[in-house]
Formats: sequence, structure tokens, C-alpha cells
Amino acid sequence: MLMKKVMALGTVALMLALTPARAETQLKLATDSGAKGSPSGDALDRWAALVEEGTGGEVQVDVFYQNELGSQAEVFDLFIAGDVDMMINWPITAYDERLGVLFTPYMVTSWEEAFEAYKPGGWVNEMLVGIYDDLGLKFFGPWPEGFNGIASRGKYAMTAEEASDLKIRVPAMFPMAESVQALGYQTATIDWSEVFTAIQTGVVDGDGANIIYWDYEYFRDVLDYYNQTKMQFVTGVIAMNSASWENLSPEHQKVVEDAAMTVMEEAFEQAQERDQHYIEQAKEAGMTYIEPSEEELAQMAEKVRADVWPLMEERIGSEIMDIIRTNAGER
Repeated sequence: MLMKKVMALGTVALMLALTPARAETQLKLATDSGAKGSPSGDALDRWAALVEEGTGGEVQVDVFYQNELGSQAEVFDLFIAGDVDMMINWPITAYDERLGVLFTPYMVTSWEEAFEAYKPGGWVNEMLVGIYDDLGLKFFGPWPEGFNGIASRGKYAMTAEEASDLKIRVPAMFPMAESVQALGYQTATIDWSEVFTAIQTGVVDGDGANIIYWDYEYFRDVLDYYNQTKMQFVTGVIAMNSASWENLSPEHQKVVEDAAMTVMEEAFEQAQERDQHYIEQAKEAGMTYIEPSEEELAQMAEKVRADVWPLMEERIGSEIMDIIRTNAGER
């Protein structure tokens, strides 16, 4: 199995290496989630265009969308190895469990808080810069999607007692399942391609930890409710391989970083509008959108933090969790 994986990665790396150069510098930009024309695909195109325009064509950026270079894990392997230079991706924690800090439940609770925390100089940004640096990557900033929730079929839950009767699909990323379980739900990890059928056949009662866009876009025919519990602020990451960054001239580095910041800032503006758009679309499609009150959210946050943050401390260390506790407070 390992040999097959190495051979597959070698084939992709060779394909990338043989791409004919047409500019002074050629960079490869990829994502693990998003086809051409999707929101994240459009963000790739925007970043590439800004870099090429800002360098007067001296830097050319070749864009690769979801699945064009392999699976989520495979494309991240290529990124770490430097065969992919730049990414907007949703990183797996296999390389470093500290990447799980991106999925800390109830770390921020509003768009304003998120922007302040993730922007350059913000406390989450500074924390992630160090983690990414250890992986040989340069962290620019987030590519935000929004706050997540629990989508379900037939019934929904506002208490742990009600949640105990629902089995919810969750992504295979720590601490997504632990966060949903802390609210009282049963959980199951199911591959994305099988989620629709799993809900349709009753294997699970819904999908958890996604923003409403994904549940509306892919599963609206089998879902009735979306409860925006705001457990996590879901975001991709805008980053670059450190060796690729260091190979750029200072002038080109500035263009690449400025372009990344533009993409990040536009994403914050667009994500809020897009999130509200899909809330309205989901309602029109017949889904019931539930927005817990501030009091209900505070109770959820207290319970999830009490259950999950100690588990995170064991996995990512007390130093990081101390920073989170200091800055997130006890809202």
C-alpha cells in the first residue's frame, strides 16, 4: 500500500515537474476542496490572476482544482514536498496534531472576532504561523466559510436529551466528532461521497460540522433542519511552501503575500453574504433554519468547552490551549 502511494505521488510529481515553463518563475497553486467555478475554485483563480498581474507576467501560476492532483492527503503530501507551491486547503492533522487548533470548538463566536483573531497580527494567526513554519509552510491567513451547525432529517435537537436519539455524520478530523458528541449526539464517520445515501437510507440522521452551503447544495433533498450551533468557525488556509517562498525575489514575495491578503479580505466579505444567501436558499427549498439564542449558544459553548478542550490539551499541548483560553475567554 505504501509503495503504491509513493509511486502515485511520484507520478503526479513528475507530471508537475514536466509542465513546460512559460515565464521567469512558474508556481503551482492547488486546492483539495473545490472544482473550477466553486467559491474556493474562484478564490484560486483570483489569487493566481493577482500574482500574474502584479508581477507583470514574470510569475505564472498554474491552477489545479479538487481531485486533479489526487486526494486531500495526497495533495497535502505534494504541498509539504514542494511539488505544489501554494494552496487554499483544509489541512489534515496527520502531519501535526496541532493543526487541530483550526477546529477548536467555540474559539471565536462572531465574524468580527474571527477576523480580528485570524488577520496578520491576530492571536490565532500568530499561533498558526509558528505551527505552519514547523511544517515548512508559510501561513498567510484563513479562507473563511462561516460557522457550522447540525443538519438533520425528521427532527432536530436543542438539548442533549433530544440529541441522544440522533446519529450524525461528522468529518474525520479531530475534534469534530468530539464536539458533536459533547452536545449529546451519536456520531459516525462516513466518506463524503456516501453521505447522501447514508442519510437517505437512515444509516445516519444528518450531517454535522458543515456550514449550511454544503448541506443545502448537496443534501437538501434528504434534510429538513439546519441548526446553526456555531461550534467551529470553518475555514480553509491560504499558505505557501516555505522553500518556494524563499526562492522568490523580495519583490515577487510582496506581490504574492499582498495578493493572498486580498483574497483573505474578500473572502471575509463574501463569506458572510454567501452564508446568508444559502440560509435563504435553504429556507426556500423547505429546510427549517434554526438559530439558537445567545443564552442557548452560551450553554452549548460551556458544555463543549468543558468536554473537548481538555482532550485538545492532551493532543496539541497546554501551551496552545493556554493561548486559546486567554484570548477566547469564558463567554
